[in-house]
Amino acid sequence: MNSNSLPFWIGAALFLVAAALMTQLIRNEYPFFAAYGILQFVVLAVAWSILGGYAGYVNFGTSAFFGVGVYTAVFLFKAMAAPLAVQIAAAATVGAFLGLAVGLLTLRMQGIFFSIATIALTIIIETSVTNWRFVGGAAGIQLQRPPVMTPFGSYVQMLFFVQALLVVLAIAIARYIQGSWIGRGLQALKDDELAAECAGVPTLRLKLLACVISGALMCAAGAPAAMYLQYADPSSAFNLNYSVSVLAMSLIGGTAHWTGPVLGAILLGGTQQLLTVTISSEVNVLVLGVLLVLFVVAAPEGLIGLIRRGRRIRAGDEA
Repeated sequence: MNSNSLPFWIGAALFLVAAALMTQLIRNEYPFFAAYGILQFVVLAVAWSILGGYAGYVNFGTSAFFGVGVYTAVFLFKAMAAPLAVQIAAAATVGAFLGLAVGLLTLRMQGIFFSIATIALTIIIETSVTNWRFVGGAAGIQLQRPPVMTPFGSYVQMLFFVQALLVVLAIAIARYIQGSWIGRGLQALKDDELAAECAGVPTLRLKLLACVISGALMCAAGAPAAMYLQYADPSSAFNLNYSVSVLAMSLIGGTAHWTGPVLGAILLGGTQQLLTVTISSEVNVLVLGVLLVLFVVAAPEGLIGLIRRGRRIRAGDEA
């Protein structure tokens, strides 16, 4: 562990300790229910940025991977009453293979053609699950949560802590990729893919790797959702709002650094939870659209770009 990693891991440990303490000190279920949703979007946004931010391939297939994670967990729970850890591990494995398959089929496409292909992926998988009666088909399926594990007081508290662990894992992976040769290669192909290939960068291999990692994290984030809601149906699990929200969160936060999607997910996810409680969940899409337009026009580099611009201005004033 180098000196640059130490502050990150100390912060990650403190975050997990705080999450564990919350489960022991807070008895109201709603804070955990709301925080779970925000943490879920943090994982999805960070996972999206590995391919969409670092490599520049705009992926609208988040809802497909999320839904596959949901239904992998549903299948395992119904077939063999698999514990949550097994559901998440299996969902991540399925997501990695799905990411590899999607990458092999679509990554030779670029721009809008790749984005359209990822939307088609969601429609194809949702249609298949809709006709799969074992997991409920179009009508959906009700799930009964198993007994909660010690030391958690409720299943929602346990799911909240599990999602906090996934947040740390996703951020650690994204942070490593950004600082490694993988991140530098992805940035090179984002800037100019043809020039990167001519310079010897294994562009297809890097894109496939990004697809595999991104897909695994998205599916892992979706796996606990079935137990979180105690219900799953195709229209909810494969809802395109996941794809749009995650893209907006990443762009609002900024894709140039791993902290951007985290900030965007916390800002937008927290705002959506607040609006759901105070006004209505129906206004979430309106707020998402307004914020996205504002940031695209006024701050195309997102919150990270605004922070960096402020530092440059401050440094200039001091000079």
